[in-house]
Amino acid sequence: MTISSTIQFPQALLEPTESIQHLLETASLYLHIPFCHTRCYYCDFNTYAGILPLREPYIRALLTEIALAGEMAQHAGGVWRRSRTIFFGGGTPSLLSVSQIARLLDACHNAFAVDEDAEITLEANPGTLSQQQLAGIRTAGINRLSMGAQSFDAALLKTLGRIHSPSDITQAVHWARAAGFTSLNLDFMFGLPDQTMQHWRETLNCALDLHPEHLSLYSLIIEEGTPFYTWAHEGRITAGDDDLCADMYEYADELLQSAGYINYEISNWALPGHHSRHNLTYWQNLPYIGMGAGAYSSFGGQRFSNVREPQQYIRLLNAQRLPEAESEIVGREQEMSETAFLALRTAMGLHLPTFYARFTQSFAQFVGDRLQLVEKVGLLEQAGEWLRLSKRGRLLGNEVFLRLLPD
Repeated sequence: MTISSTIQFPQALLEPTESIQHLLETASLYLHIPFCHTRCYYCDFNTYAGILPLREPYIRALLTEIALAGEMAQHAGGVWRRSRTIFFGGGTPSLLSVSQIARLLDACHNAFAVDEDAEITLEANPGTLSQQQLAGIRTAGINRLSMGAQSFDAALLKTLGRIHSPSDITQAVHWARAAGFTSLNLDFMFGLPDQTMQHWRETLNCALDLHPEHLSLYSLIIEEGTPFYTWAHEGRITAGDDDLCADMYEYADELLQSAGYINYEISNWALPGHHSRHNLTYWQNLPYIGMGAGAYSSFGGQRFSNVREPQQYIRLLNAQRLPEAESEIVGREQEMSETAFLALRTAMGLHLPTFYARFTQSFAQFVGDRLQLVEKVGLLEQAGEWLRLSKRGRLLGNEVFLRLLPD
């Protein structure tokens, strides 16, 4: 197979600067903050509206879990104690006070050996931010901000159940720049009910006018249990069809690449040097430790999840008990499959020598003839030591990923 693409990827992505063994002995930290003012109509995340009075008890419980997780890493001989990234996800982490964010960061630094140049991200709703708060969290140590903008169309924001306006997005970005943030991500959605290609063009143009270092673009998925799911089955809303979504994706890719952004993962574009190091942890199937209600962890051949309900989470930590709800052993074949299909979500794809170094088995031996059909129809390409999805394959990635799953 040959590649005709001329896309240039950041050198840091193409050539790992650390051995795979070293990376497997470090961990990214994820802190789940489940609070929201209101719950968006499409959201199926572990988030809750109407429980803001629980913020301080929840923070105290999370501080306890961070300390316990650090002790666990220490007892494992220091393996997974070094941290490359910290990510505050939600929910709406920007609903925390500056003091609460600073306390959580201090706890992470006390429990783990956080890299001096660690990427430390906080997710934020533009409608919850103030200039003073942004200055405070930057001083506290947050160095990357990820805003859930979703659209620059006021009617579509209302359709989604978002609490912010288009002007809130612009104002929040200006405040973030004034606070000293040099790494900003904006999230947007396409395939929304009543969203036209013109809406999408206008949103992307407004986004580019703000010069964010990173953009995440997601196609709407209507999840069971959400208001959108009910309304779709009642015929009250209709999401964008597959052809329109494909057109929107391809338009965004061409526009953003012409503006200097690199589409380094199916849903993510970044200016050189501004890819999300935390999210690459997931796509490279490296260890991560999740803390907070409903958070997931994966390291040492095991995967864990915490209890989802915040009050139960608080009760368990108050009793000095780990809040683990479920765990599973990740076998070698499953880890190999997941490593392969997660890597293929990225634009650079699967680095075949790294796969061999990690598993002492070549990818060709592992996969056998399972990918022959998708190779034949042009969904995969190989260039030197890299295997990745073709441009067409990126729209039909599930056809490849399903063939990599264990039987």
